[in-house]
Amino acid sequence: MSSDYSARHLSVLEGLEAVRKRPGMYIGSTDSRGLMHCLWEVIDNSVDEALAGHGSEIGVRLHADGSVEVRDRARGIPVDIEPKTGLSGVEVVFTKLHAGGKFGSGSYAASGGLHGVGASVVNALSERLDVEVDRDGKTWAMSFHRGEPGIFADAGEPSPDAAFTPFEDRSELRVVGKVAKGVTGTRIRYWADRQIFTKGAEFQTDDLIGRARQTAFLVPGLAIDVTDERGDEPRTTSFQFEGGISEFAEHLAVDSPLTDIWRLTGSGTFSETVPVLTEGGAMVPTELKRECTVDIALRWGTGYETVVKSFVNIIATPKGGTHQAGFDQGLLKFLRQQVEQNARRLKAGSDKLEKDDVLAGLTAVITVRLPEPQFEGQTKEVLGTPAVRAIVANVLTKELGARFTSTKRDDKAQSSLVLDKVVAEMKSRISARAHKETQRRKNALESSSLPAKLVDCRSTDVAHSELFIVEGDSALGTAKLARDSEHQALLPIRGKILNVQKASVADMLGNAECASIIQVIGAGSGRSFDISAARYGKVIIMSDADVDGAHIRTLLLTLFFRYMRPMIEEGRVFAAVPPLHRVVVMNPGSKPNETIYTYSEAELAGVLATLKKQGKRYQDPIQRYKGLGEMDADQLATTTMDRRQRTLRRVGLGDAENAGRVFELLMGNEVAPRKEFIVVSADGLERERIDA
Repeated sequence: MSSDYSARHLSVLEGLEAVRKRPGMYIGSTDSRGLMHCLWEVIDNSVDEALAGHGSEIGVRLHADGSVEVRDRARGIPVDIEPKTGLSGVEVVFTKLHAGGKFGSGSYAASGGLHGVGASVVNALSERLDVEVDRDGKTWAMSFHRGEPGIFADAGEPSPDAAFTPFEDRSELRVVGKVAKGVTGTRIRYWADRQIFTKGAEFQTDDLIGRARQTAFLVPGLAIDVTDERGDEPRTTSFQFEGGISEFAEHLAVDSPLTDIWRLTGSGTFSETVPVLTEGGAMVPTELKRECTVDIALRWGTGYETVVKSFVNIIATPKGGTHQAGFDQGLLKFLRQQVEQNARRLKAGSDKLEKDDVLAGLTAVITVRLPEPQFEGQTKEVLGTPAVRAIVANVLTKELGARFTSTKRDDKAQSSLVLDKVVAEMKSRISARAHKETQRRKNALESSSLPAKLVDCRSTDVAHSELFIVEGDSALGTAKLARDSEHQALLPIRGKILNVQKASVADMLGNAECASIIQVIGAGSGRSFDISAARYGKVIIMSDADVDGAHIRTLLLTLFFRYMRPMIEEGRVFAAVPPLHRVVVMNPGSKPNETIYTYSEAELAGVLATLKKQGKRYQDPIQRYKGLGEMDADQLATTTMDRRQRTLRRVGLGDAENAGRVFELLMGNEVAPRKEFIVVSADGLERERIDA
């Protein structure tokens, strides 16, 4: 069989047939991600028009029938005849691969589209696509079925199931209406082909809104509306920002600011040899001079998380590329020089900064604009133009140098804070590495280095061990008798710990309670946190069932969220659920009394109503637990600690970005937003839950 292989076995895919045969090559995948990529291709064409100064409005509508429509008020797709093919500009754009106005012809100085395949790929992968163009005082229209132009016999609302008649002799760009002189724009509506996309693929509204918001930040003044008609009621979300990437960086930041938003701008030129098509049809290598414009917005915050977004001509590059590499390289080199020059004041010694040290707490938006960028693949996730690396590094070094040598009071103060922060991160990394090299899981005979107040368990099996963080010594005494000493360890804390959302890292580490918790868990903190070194499989916060207990629980969760987040992400942090009431049902005769525990006022009322209905008596008054210390060991074990009977609430993290905003709102430095939240939410509070 291997010898029977000749030219007749080769397949030549022509036109859009190649796209339908191998869609993953053009859109990455055929699931929801690929479906969204098609939509990005259409939207990005409208954004490129806005970027070129044509049109300031884009509308995206998700129809209830599964189609999607994109509208703009830009120049409109050309409707005249393209001389080489004899087809209208609209048909060329939607049916010919590698055809468009972004091949250096002067239509676009810088654009996200550059391969000329976006619109034609979407058309090839659509069961139906309708396009309308307002231009030259008329509205022109054309329809396609899986890439083939023709006419649908619609009876009412347009549908991909309507009878389709392809054009036979020549295609027709129909005139379907008139528009006022000077009115231009494009409307594209398409139904994704279910023969291509997987069964569960659907448009992701959250992703679309996030991308629309991001684009509105990157193109100041551009208004983008997203309407979703798939639910019970249409929902419209609109975005328009004038602050550009400075406002974007402020939006992305997840911590309190250490510096203001710094805007670094500049440009550079480079030479590039590209093949240019001559009038005679020959490809001639030609050296062209290109200009690359760099615009960066960055700021450092008090936290240690890094948020860096990079873009090329408004197209997101989530996997980076030469522009992001130039940013990282320039930032590290510059700050290393600054630390060396100020080594004595900073007490930096001979240690060198590393990339993670300078990126800790950094929020940055990196944008570059250049004609005909080289991307690695049609999905445009990585920039490959080599010369951009040096240009970005040079602009960054020059602009930061001006900021660090400025005589302005704010610039000097903030520059000093940045150096202090990166050196503190370097020292923290070095000490964490040394600690990690020497630290081992302590057994019962080696636990002398752990806090004396820790009541450890005997087992060394991490998966089955539990650490209870208990409030106060009175609860500790009862919990000692109630626990399973083989698997359950106890760590008491005194009252309310430090609010680490407001405090600095140094203050947090200097706080005895916070330091004890981090030391007992044994996996470090912050960027150096290593969950594989955690000494316990579960951490259970066991606080009183009152307002103070809830506050203590919130403070502890803030500590875990800020400095030991992987514990929450892996579902290893829990809140104990102690009962609020103990109802003793009095049985007649020698039959022992029955005990019922309830966990809310509503549950208590229901239990008492049931007992009255059954004619049973109960001890009055009902015992109301104000704190864990009021229970005896048997009661605490039965209700809260015994694995067979207890109830635990797992603390989860559905959305890290929203969680960060909530913690900043409830526990951060800004008082006004928290006061407003309390006032607005007061009416929805159940007053019975307040136990003062």
